[in-house]
Amino acid sequence: MKLQRTLVFLFFLLSGIIVGAMLASACSGISFLSWLAYGKTIGISTANPMLLDLSMLKVAFGFEVGINVAQIITITIALLVYKSVARKL
Repeated sequence: MKLQRTLVFLFFLLSGIIVGAMLASACSGISFLSWLAYGKTIGISTANPMLLDLSMLKVAFGFEVGINVAQIITITIALLVYKSVARKL
C-alpha cells in the first residue's frame, strides 16, 4: 500500500514537471503569457563542467536544475490533486 502511494506521488510530481515545461515552452512566444516561461537555472553548468584531471583519467562533473513559473503552478496543482487521490488509496 505504501509503495502504491509512493508511485502515485512520483507520477503526479513528474507529470506536473513535464506539463509545466511543455506549457512554458508553448507560452514563451505569446506576449501576454511569456511570464509563465520565466525561470532560473542553478547548479554546475553542463556546458562548462568541473573537470578532475588525474593524468590517465578525466572526470567531468555537471548538474543543473531549472524551474520556471509554469512548473511551479503545475506542480502545485498536481500535488493538490494527489492529496485528494491519496485519500481514496
